[in-house]
Amino acid sequence: LEAQLADSKAQLDALHANLEAIRYESLTDQLTTLANRKHFDQTIERALFEAETDGTPLSLLLTDIDHFKRFNDSYGHQTGDQVLRLVALAVKQNIKGQDIACRYGGEEFAIILPRTSQKQAIAVGEHIREAVMAKELVKRSTGETLGRITVSIGIGTYRPGDTVQSLIERTDACLYAAKNNGRNKVVSEIDRDLLQKSVA
Repeated sequence: LEAQLADSKAQLDALHANLEAIRYESLTDQLTTLANRKHFDQTIERALFEAETDGTPLSLLLTDIDHFKRFNDSYGHQTGDQVLRLVALAVKQNIKGQDIACRYGGEEFAIILPRTSQKQAIAVGEHIREAVMAKELVKRSTGETLGRITVSIGIGTYRPGDTVQSLIERTDACLYAAKNNGRNKVVSEIDRDLLQKSVA
């Protein structure tokens, strides 16, 4: 009986480990090893609920690789994949424990920053932007130097009454402002308001 119990326990442990592996795979982007869009959708809901109920700050970063399509077309998809991994690594190295970095789609990344004010989020965004820009890209197959890549980053911060949709829309508007004002920039909602006033 003890042997049977031990065997059953071993089988249950193995099943549990397999389930965890499957769960991890279902929430992870295989190329970058960041969380995937499904994970983002689940996590942003929880983070927004926490900000709402606890009154804690919440910031969201949307990051887009500048001229990625041109880069992909010029050097091929394998090099494009290398660029995505490089940016993902720069993101991972510049966030802390509770932050969640996700591949949002294509060449876009989203970083959920719970308990993080707009000012703190701008610092995180700048660290990521500088880390990406500091890396020189070398084509593995030929050793050819391909130069540097840059990212544009938009930052939105939770406001009372926000929905996931409204927070993403404001963050996206900041990302577009970064791209429309020369790229390789971090634009928060404050910056965006200032940019709009200077145009008006």
